[in-house]
Amino acid sequence: MPRANRHFLPGHVWHLTHRCHEREFLFKFARDRKQYLRWLYEARKRLGLCVLNYAVTSNHVHLLVKDTQDGVIARSMQLAAGRTAQDYNRRKARLGAFWEDRYHATAIETDAHLHRCLVYIDLNMVRAGAVRHPSEWDQGGYGEIQNPPERIA
Repeated sequence: MPRANRHFLPGHVWHLTHRCHEREFLFKFARDRKQYLRWLYEARKRLGLCVLNYAVTSNHVHLLVKDTQDGVIARSMQLAAGRTAQDYNRRKARLGAFWEDRYHATAIETDAHLHRCLVYIDLNMVRAGAVRHPSEWDQGGYGEIQNPPERIA
């Protein structure tokens, strides 16, 4: 059965989720989560991906992104997810799938929906019991939103 087409609209905001294969904890080490974020940053530089918020957990990723032009989200996800999987599998001498399936995309419909999604992403690791406050999770966007870097490259 063919895959469903993705429909993206310039200027629209999307909540993306991407799970590790069989919900394994392939991101259990901060080193691997940071590697994913390096590739996400590279997608931002190369392709113009607009990331509003994110959380890289031990077994899945949440991204809140804005569609800036046709194909940017898909190419960015291909870059970040593909390179992360290649790096991980090479380093661990591992074969097989890293990701469960394609990423899931949900359109953000209203301002209230956007607010709920921002909070949902920020509180993900709090709900999981890994931290008591979102500021304690280094691979999440909360800290950058609350204290933006002085200069963004």
